[in-house]
Amino acid sequence: MMNIPFYKMHGAANDFIVVDDRELTFPSNDMDWMAGLMQRHTGIGSEGVLLIQPTTEEGAHFRMRFFNPDGGEVDMCGNGARCIARLAHEFGVAPATMTMQTAAGLVDAEVQDDQVRLTLPPPHDWQLDQSLTILDRPLTYHFVNSGVPHVVIPVADVEGEDLARLGAAVRYHPAFAPAGTNVNIIQITGDQQLSLRTYERGVEAETLACGTGMIACALIAGRIGRCTPPVTVKTAGGFELTVGFRLTAAGATDVTLSGPAAHVFQGHVHYSD
Repeated sequence: MMNIPFYKMHGAANDFIVVDDRELTFPSNDMDWMAGLMQRHTGIGSEGVLLIQPTTEEGAHFRMRFFNPDGGEVDMCGNGARCIARLAHEFGVAPATMTMQTAAGLVDAEVQDDQVRLTLPPPHDWQLDQSLTILDRPLTYHFVNSGVPHVVIPVADVEGEDLARLGAAVRYHPAFAPAGTNVNIIQITGDQQLSLRTYERGVEAETLACGTGMIACALIAGRIGRCTPPVTVKTAGGFELTVGFRLTAAGATDVTLSGPAAHVFQGHVHYSD
């Protein structure tokens, strides 16, 4: 039986189980067990498991791996990357200004107490001003991969939408098969401000925050001429984070996400195969 130390952290109410797995002993191939850890009522409860592992990339201080509540691994998580950067710095794995290896590419981070600023690879797979009929409702949507795929739907009232129903319908629509997509609704509230709600793939529900979703929404708002950077993004949990970027002919570059990374508690979990 293994006794595994863990740290419960959150980034803008997006919560994670973070583990120092530099010895590569964490049972990440046991998807059912990991999914059980993330259950709210019978496990620790979280929206993801983050692992600090040795890097295989030159120039990186460590490798970040991220697993969704269904046990599946995905390429990137913006809020999770801020949390793991803070913990890696506290462990002495990386300096305050660091580079981490992710499946979405190298991500730079700057840690200053409980605030972390990420610099991310350029987004890709842009699709602007697309049309789709969902639940007998014509929708204009935009799409970008900001580390993972995101649909962005501008709405007049972000609080008035039935996101659980709309999000599931878009997430599983054949247009985004086979991998599916994350789904965001946004309300532009100023030249440099917007509010959003996110239905997250792998969680299969609305989350209080999604880092790559915040980035996608701010970038789309910039590309369609509704916002200028830096953009303050207000999450469903009431946190405000800042997305910086520079628009280019091909999309955007110099993409940053700045916001909190907080400790909640720490403990140990047992694993027996």
